[in-house]
Amino acid sequence: PPTGSLHVGGARTALYNWLVARKGQAEGPQSNAAFVLRVEDTDLARSTKESENSVLADLEWLGLLWDEGPDMPSETAPYGPYRQSERGEVYYAVAQKLMDDGKAYRCFCTPEELDAMKADQEARGETPRYDGRWRDASVDDVQQALDEGKAYTVRFKVTDNSRVVID
Repeated sequence: PPTGSLHVGGARTALYNWLVARKGQAEGPQSNAAFVLRVEDTDLARSTKESENSVLADLEWLGLLWDEGPDMPSETAPYGPYRQSERGEVYYAVAQKLMDDGKAYRCFCTPEELDAMKADQEARGETPRYDGRWRDASVDDVQQALDEGKAYTVRFKVTDNSRVVID
């Protein structure tokens, strides 16, 4: 569930996922189906232990009991950790693999550069979008930015004029 109180949309999403897990479990143990509850707690301004407990209590009240979740020891459960803030190593490894496979890259644009890019595109009547300036950066340029300690974001490497569809 997201940070803050449980709302109708979050309850609906939980219900759908709970139903899919229960359907899979009804098909037999070979399905490995489980309702895994993961807490989105990366919004540090709004994320509190009280809001997490409130969401868990609301889901319990709705009868949407999870098979794995943040109230269980992460060491013993196959899909833990259950708080997004505790999954940094998992995400780092996946991001690194995507970069190693040439499917993602580091973008060192600052928030100010991205804001200026957006303002320029809007001034020209264009739909704002990232222009890909770091997509094909040289190894030397990337290493120099890393050596300088510049912050970066990992972006998917999508070719120009392509359309991405997630089934």
